[in-house]
Amino acid sequence: MREPANRLQQIQEYYFSKKLKEVRGLAAQGKPIINIGIGSPDLQPPQEVIKAIQEAVTDVGAHKYQSYQGLPEFRSAVADFYQKHYNTQIDSGSEVLPLMGSKEGILHISMAFLNKGDEVLIPNPGYPTYTSVTHLVEATPVYYELKEESNWQPDLEALEQQDLSKVKVMWVSYPHMPTGAKGDKDLFERLITFAKKHQILIVNDNPYSFILNDKPQSLLAIEGAKEVALELNSLSKAFNMAGWRVGMLLGKASHLQDVLRVKTQMDSGMFYGIQKGAVAALQMSTTWFEEINKIYEERRKLVWQLADKLNCTYNRNASGMFVWAKLPEGKSSETVIDELLYDKDIFVAPGSIFGNQGKGYIRFSLCVPEDTIEEALSRF
Repeated sequence: MREPANRLQQIQEYYFSKKLKEVRGLAAQGKPIINIGIGSPDLQPPQEVIKAIQEAVTDVGAHKYQSYQGLPEFRSAVADFYQKHYNTQIDSGSEVLPLMGSKEGILHISMAFLNKGDEVLIPNPGYPTYTSVTHLVEATPVYYELKEESNWQPDLEALEQQDLSKVKVMWVSYPHMPTGAKGDKDLFERLITFAKKHQILIVNDNPYSFILNDKPQSLLAIEGAKEVALELNSLSKAFNMAGWRVGMLLGKASHLQDVLRVKTQMDSGMFYGIQKGAVAALQMSTTWFEEINKIYEERRKLVWQLADKLNCTYNRNASGMFVWAKLPEGKSSETVIDELLYDKDIFVAPGSIFGNQGKGYIRFSLCVPEDTIEEALSRF
């Protein structure tokens, strides 16, 4: 038998893909499993969005191949959205590239800018896909530790002491996943200064900025950021459109052209109707965010009670659609989540899957109705 490519030797099946098979297996056995581990929004998209895609499917040309760069009205809606919510000026003609979800963009960016042996700065804890994709393109992950006592922000002074000569890309994510820590202007300015000094391309992965966060920010708002930075964003979390696969990459035109050279080999453009729905979403008023955040606030209060049942500590000022909770000293996240799964029929995510700095933590999702969280509480 022929062996798979060497690049797969360091790649495992995505944790949630593998673990959810186990969870589904237990449910098939009749176990009343409550899944509080996955960040897949259970709420509906805005009705205006659903109406827009329904109407769009009858438009002339709706079912043809679409432009790799997206509909002009979609790019304009993205630029207007960034101006309105992030106070960031974006050229819709050259600084917006639609993506079929921002996860796709992680691979495209890595393929566009990384060679074998290049180094990539990856947050620990952080989104596991940064590491997997780095291995896929045969680059080398270099982890920078984020610590609770530093509000999960990078120690750039410590990084300055390292040999950064081979580092080409640095992944950041604020609001941070999985901890919910918020970024601020001071951090973003220091990141841009750091990137310019060391000629590193910084990519901010920014899908959570409207969830339980009243001050959404973009790294691209910092003066001079476009020279050394890109930003990924998505409609998955902010508009409950995770299954639609709508994301976007923003930044300097020449950087996006490099990514486009990869993207044009990977897909044939986003479905017309989805783009029309995305336009409707991006044009929603701030009332939309206020309403969904009221729901998340109530759910979070209940999840805090669940964390209290496990004697966890957590930051009540964090944002995003998760609660990142620290277990009592000496408790293993893997042991606790298995105890919850097999003793209480409750699934939560172990912090260790996000890096060794996540050991001793667990992550609860807010994508669960209040009555389901109350049922989980009743099991204690």
